[in-house]
Amino acid sequence: MPISKYFKFSLNFSVFFLLITLVNSPALAFVFAPNGFDLSGALIDTTKILSGGPEKDGIPALTQPAFIKAGQAYYLKPDDRVLGIEIEGVSKAYPISILNWHEIVNDRIGKQNFAITYCPLCGTGVAFSAEVAGETLEFGVSGLLYNSDVLLYDRETDSLWSQIMRKSVSGKFKGEKLKLLPITHTSWQQWKSSHPQSLVLSDNTGYSRDYKRNPYAGYEKSRNLYFQVANKAPDWFHPKERTLGIELEGQFKAYTFSEIDKTSKNTIQDEFAGKLLTLHWDKPNQQLNVTDQSGKDIAGIEGFWFAWFAFHPETEVYRAPEK
Repeated sequence: MPISKYFKFSLNFSVFFLLITLVNSPALAFVFAPNGFDLSGALIDTTKILSGGPEKDGIPALTQPAFIKAGQAYYLKPDDRVLGIEIEGVSKAYPISILNWHEIVNDRIGKQNFAITYCPLCGTGVAFSAEVAGETLEFGVSGLLYNSDVLLYDRETDSLWSQIMRKSVSGKFKGEKLKLLPITHTSWQQWKSSHPQSLVLSDNTGYSRDYKRNPYAGYEKSRNLYFQVANKAPDWFHPKERTLGIELEGQFKAYTFSEIDKTSKNTIQDEFAGKLLTLHWDKPNQQLNVTDQSGKDIAGIEGFWFAWFAFHPETEVYRAPEK
């Protein structure tokens, strides 16, 4: 592994923040090309597209991921966080401890090609169909950020995609949207218990990374952000409060875990965008899922409160009924 790439992952956050501030300062902006991407005609303000530090593919996405059986995942502890997905009766788990270092896993189950994406700065783990406009795309990490959120790129056209916007913001696919797939954020013990036949992303990724070390240790509890966002979230919640954001009929709503927990219920009903939703809350495993009246999963975006608000300042916010 080149020393330069190792150094990027080994900086403590205070030094990292200082360097990034300098790199993204207007005075120095002319020196730094946007990692080789053509931003002409972009749908977002290009002055707010910032360098995250690594170059294009400096954070290597996994493209041929190896999996092991649940009973072989000795490197996982019961309370380790995972993203779980189930397609055509096949379930897979993607540990956050690995996603922290790779951010994207390009994968396939049956006929469904998809990408598991994770932004450590926004806490957002999202699954997208890789089928767009009749093409199957493979995604990589651009090294660029917008509203502190990772900008993906597809290797077929170098189009940039905003994870939280679910949209291409530049390139051939500009304006195209990605289809969300239902995904579960939960503990390893819960996922393994409910999906005993699950496959698990192997820590034998082919890359030299210390998956036992969290390169973002302390960030989730800090109120500080390392990159500017367009819309500062109100102080109703901690900036890193876990939040499930839902979009229905062009409307947005935020369900923060602290508000959900105030109800002291495992099942909560809420009406939003003319639909009756059921929220399934598992406090011990900090897991929140939403279904519609037919019991169908509604895919949302779970992440930090500040991140959801940065992209959707018009969002409605769930409030627990007064007792």
